[in-house]
Amino acid sequence: MRIFPLVSLFLVAACQSMNLGSSGASARDVHSLADPHAVRVTHASLDLELDFDAREVRGTVELSFERSSSSAPLLLDTQGLTIEAVTDVDGEPRAFALGPEVAHLGRRLTIDLKRDDARVRVRYHTAPSSEAILWLDPEQTAGGKHPFLFTQGQSILTRSWIPLQDSPGVRITYDARIRCPERLTALMSAERLGRDRDGAWRFRLDRPIPAYLIALACGELVFQGISPRCGVWAEPSVIGTAALELEDTERMIVAAEELFGAYRWGRFDVLVLPPSFPYGGMENPTLTFATPTILAGDKSLVSLVAHELAHSWSGNLVTNATWSDFWLNEGFTDYFENRIMEAVYGTERALTERVLAIDALAQEMSELEPFQQILHTPLDGRHPDDGFTSIPYTKGALLLWRLEEVVGRAKWDAFLRGYFDRHAFASITTADFLDDLRRELFDGSREFADRVDLALWTAQPGLPDDAPRPASRSLAIVDEQVAALASGIEPTALDSTGWTTQQWLRFLRALPADVSLESMASLDAAFGFTRSGNSEILCEWLGLAIRRGYSTTDARLEEFLRTVGRGKFLRPLYAALVAVDPARARRLYAGNRARYHAAVTSGLDELVGEE
Repeated sequence: MRIFPLVSLFLVAACQSMNLGSSGASARDVHSLADPHAVRVTHASLDLELDFDAREVRGTVELSFERSSSSAPLLLDTQGLTIEAVTDVDGEPRAFALGPEVAHLGRRLTIDLKRDDARVRVRYHTAPSSEAILWLDPEQTAGGKHPFLFTQGQSILTRSWIPLQDSPGVRITYDARIRCPERLTALMSAERLGRDRDGAWRFRLDRPIPAYLIALACGELVFQGISPRCGVWAEPSVIGTAALELEDTERMIVAAEELFGAYRWGRFDVLVLPPSFPYGGMENPTLTFATPTILAGDKSLVSLVAHELAHSWSGNLVTNATWSDFWLNEGFTDYFENRIMEAVYGTERALTERVLAIDALAQEMSELEPFQQILHTPLDGRHPDDGFTSIPYTKGALLLWRLEEVVGRAKWDAFLRGYFDRHAFASITTADFLDDLRRELFDGSREFADRVDLALWTAQPGLPDDAPRPASRSLAIVDEQVAALASGIEPTALDSTGWTTQQWLRFLRALPADVSLESMASLDAAFGFTRSGNSEILCEWLGLAIRRGYSTTDARLEEFLRTVGRGKFLRPLYAALVAVDPARARRLYAGNRARYHAAVTSGLDELVGEE
C-alpha cells in the first residue's frame, strides 16, 4: 500500500459516532462524510454501463437503508461523481445536494428522505479520472486487442465510482447488472449469475462487506478451474501459466480451514490482472485480484495468494472498523498467511519469509514518523493511507506470534478459531479485540497478561523488546556465501545451488552499498540478474544498479517501469532514480504515469515531481 503525504482533514472532525463492532464499541470514522449512526445503508443494487470510449461508468444504484432517526437525511460519500437525479423506487424525486470538496475525501451527498422511505435510487456517472478505476488501452494488456478496466477501492476510493457510505465500519450486501461490450467479460467480487436477456452480466453477494471490497473488472478473460470451488481468471495468453503457478490454491484453502474454520464465501477464484494493477493482490470476496508479477514459474511468490486467502477470515469476515484499526486486517492476515505457508510448503519456507519481513520492517521503521510506528495508528487529520506501512502487517503479526509464544499454539489456535466465529461479518476496533483477548484468552489470569504489555504493543511507537526473533537455516547459508564473496571469492565459485527466491533476496540485500561496478558485472554474468523473469529479484537488482550507476540495466529498467504498475516495485525504483538523476526520474515518470493506477500516482507525484 502507498504512503500519502500528510494532509489536513480536520473538516471532518465533526463526523458522527458510529456503533460498530460486535461488542458494541463506538468508533468515529474520520475518513467518511456519511452518518450511518442516523441512517445506515444495508444493501446496494447496481445497474451500470461501462463506456470504454468515454471512460465513464454510468447508471444507477438503489440503496436500501435502516433509519435510527426518522427526520435525518441520508448522507453518502462521493468523489468526482456527477449526480444526475435521486428518486424513490417509484421514480418520485428526492431533493439532494452535494457539499463542498474536502481534500482527499470528496463531497458529501445529502439526500432528503420522506418518513416512509426505505430505499432511494441515485442516477450518476463517474469521471474519466475516477481514482478507483483504471481504464487500459488494448496495448496495455497481454492480448493487445481489447481494452480492459479494473477497480481498486481500498482505502477510500470506492466513493469515486459508487455513491455510498464508504467506511469499513458499514457493511452491506449487493447485487449488480453490468453492461459492457459484447466481446468482453465482466467480473465482480460476488457470485456470478450469468447474463440476462439484455446481455448484462449479473452478480449477487448476500454476505455483508465494507464498501472497499466491492470490485469490478472487465476485459478479454477466460477461466481455468483448479478445484470445484476455486480457479483462475486471466487473459487467454496468460491463463495456462497462471493456472499452473496457482495449482496449489485448493491445498491452501484446505490448510486454512483446518486452522481456523470453514471458508464462508463460496468460491475462491483468482483474477490475474494486467501488469498495471497497483498492488500484489486485493482480497475482494470470491475473486482475489492479483498482479502477474507473482508468476515466477516456480511458485516462489505464491505466498501472496495465501495472504489474500487469509483475508477471507481476517479482513473480509472480521474487518477493521476504522482505518486506525488497519492492523486487525493485515497483522492477522500476515500471521495467518505464514501459518498457511508452513502447512503447505513446510516450516523452513515459512521461516525464511518471516525473517525477510522482519528485516524489511526494521529498515522501514528507521524512515517512519513516530505516529506511523504505532499499531493502533492515530489518523485524525491524516489520510488513512498514511498508516499503510509494514507496521500493521509485520508488527501486527509479531504481536500475534508473541501471544502464541506466551500461551502455546494449541490454546492460541483455539482462541483464533473462536475469534473468527464470535465476530463473523462484523467490523471491530482495536479496543474490541483487546477486550476479547483478555476475556477469552487470558480469562482474567495474570499468568499470561503480565507477559505481554498490550498497551506497549498497540499504542506506542517502536518494536517491543519481547518481539519474536526467528532464525532461518536457509538464510544463514546465504550469509555464509555473502561473507565468502566479501573475502574475495569469485561469484562463479559461490555455492548457490537450489537457492529460492527468498535466499536470492537475502543475498542481494546483503551486498555492500559500495559494491564495485566490476563486481556488479561479475555477479550479473554469473547469475543473470538483469535477465531475471522474477520481478522480486529483478526489482532488488535494478535498485542496486541505479544506486551504483550500473548502466547495463538501463534498458531493462525502462522496460520494467513501462510495463509494471505495482507500487511495491515502482516506489523504490523511482526513489532511487530521484536520488541519483532527478531529471531522468521525471522524464520516465511523465512517460509512464498514464499507465499507473491512482493508488500509485498519488504517492509518486510528490516523490518524483513534475517534468
